[in-house]
Parts: sequence; structure tokens; C-alpha cells
Amino acid sequence: MGNKVDEATEAAAPKASTSVVAGLIRTARPRQWIKNILVLAAPFTASRLTDTTVLADAGIAFVAFCLAASAVYFVNDTLDVEADRAHPTKRNRPIAAGIVPTQLAWAIAAVLFLGALGISFVASWQLAVVIGVYELVQLGYCFGLKHQTVIDLCIVASGFLMRAIAGGAAAGIPLSPWFLLVTAFGSLFMVSGKRYAEITLFEKTGAKIRASLAKYSASYLRFVWATSAAVVIMTYGLWAFEIRQDHHNSVWSSVSMIPFVIAVLRYAVDVDGGTAGAPEDIALKDRVLQVLGVAWVASLALAVYI
Repeated sequence: MGNKVDEATEAAAPKASTSVVAGLIRTARPRQWIKNILVLAAPFTASRLTDTTVLADAGIAFVAFCLAASAVYFVNDTLDVEADRAHPTKRNRPIAAGIVPTQLAWAIAAVLFLGALGISFVASWQLAVVIGVYELVQLGYCFGLKHQTVIDLCIVASGFLMRAIAGGAAAGIPLSPWFLLVTAFGSLFMVSGKRYAEITLFEKTGAKIRASLAKYSASYLRFVWATSAAVVIMTYGLWAFEIRQDHHNSVWSSVSMIPFVIAVLRYAVDVDGGTAGAPEDIALKDRVLQVLGVAWVASLALAVYI
């Protein structure tokens, strides 16, 4: 009888270890790492993407942001563990479900934060500064700023902006002010659009929403994403003209404005309908948006590489 108990205990131990590892991977949210492709934006628009040294530095920036972003998820889920346990779907998160112990989550977060900062020095100290600022801002978000009206929108949007800046910082590429404005307001457009979709869903169905959204109205969020859309279109036009001047008066940068503007307006349809969830989900489902994206990237590539 004792042997059977020992065998059962030995069989359960590997399963428990496997579940913890799976829980750690789920908490790290590797699916969200696709956002870090933004580090390639600066090398791409500077026509340096074929430079292996630049590509290697951008790769380091990508890895650093993957580590830092995952660390933020560990901190956020640990701090929100009690609230998540009371939520119908978030209670299935590994930390809330008790699969990943909170002490282990804190330790993993610390390792990931330090690892992101350490690896960024391999590319440049400028990248390390960007990663350090990102980590501090995101920790501020986790520890309370996410409950501050407007500040929460700006912090989430700044994460996308810092990814774009990181690509230039890693490879020593100067960044155009218009490029930065396009990235900043484009990020704010997507973030406010997602929040608008959430609050619209709440008003229609009464579904639970994040606490910070209780301070917003649908009309205010509509104002934010509409303003952001207008600014991003205007600044992209100015950036496109700047690219044309810098690349032998190529007409392709001006042509790129057409698919870009149509894509913004197409995305705005989803926002206005209150169906703008995660940007990556919309991009994967909307075939027309995908075609517009390819046309935009192709025309921009012709502008800076030919």
C-alpha cells in the first residue's frame, strides 16, 4: 500500500512542475511579444534594415522588450490577484488560480526586469535608458497610475512609442519628430479605441469592465480617438513629405499616404462600432485592413529603399 502511495506521489510531482512551467509561460503572455516588432520601425524607415549590425541591435531591443513586458505582466497579475479571483474569466490566470505562487512570480519578475536591462547594454547605453524608463513607467502603472484618468491611456500608449524609440536608440539612428508624433498619436488612437469598445460593450450588455473605465464616458473616449486619428493622419502626411525630400524626391512616400489614411479610416469603423478589441486581433481578422497594410508597407519601402 505504501509503495502505491509513493508511486502516486512521484507521478504527481512531474505533473505539478509541468503545470507551474506552463503557468509561468501563460503569465509571460508570449502572444503579446508581436508588439515588439515596432523596434524595427526606425531601422526600416531609415533604410538600414539590410544592415546586419543594425538588425542585430534591433534584435537585442526586441528581446529586451519581450523580457521587460513579461515582467510587467507578472507584477500586474500578482498585485491584482485578489481582484482577479473575483473575476469570472481572470480568475483562470495562473497566479489567481494558484498555479504560480506569488513569491515565485515576484522572483521571476525581478529576474526578467534585470535581464531586460542587462541585455540592452549589449546594444547601447541609450537602449538601456529607454528600457529603464519603460520599466519605471510600467511599474508606476501597476502600482496605481492605471487608476488615474487620462494618465492610464497615456502610459499604455507610451509603451508603443518607447518600442519605436528603442529601435533607433539601439542602432544609433536619429528619429524624425514626425515619426515620433505619428507613433505617439497612432498608439493613442488604438488604445482609446480599445477602451471605447470596452465601455460601449458595458453600456450595451452590462459586462464587467476595468475599474479605471468607470471614470470615462463613451463620448469622451470618442473625442480622444477621433482627435488622435486626425493628428496621426496630419503628422503622417508631414512625415511622408519629409521622406520625399530626403530620398531623391521619390513619389512613393506620397503614394503611401493613400493606403495609410484608408487603413486608419477602416480601423475607425471597428472603433465606432465598439468592436475594436486588441489591435492584433483586428489586424488578423480584417482582410481588407491586411491588404491596405501590405500596400502601405510596400509603398513606404519603395520610397526609402529605391
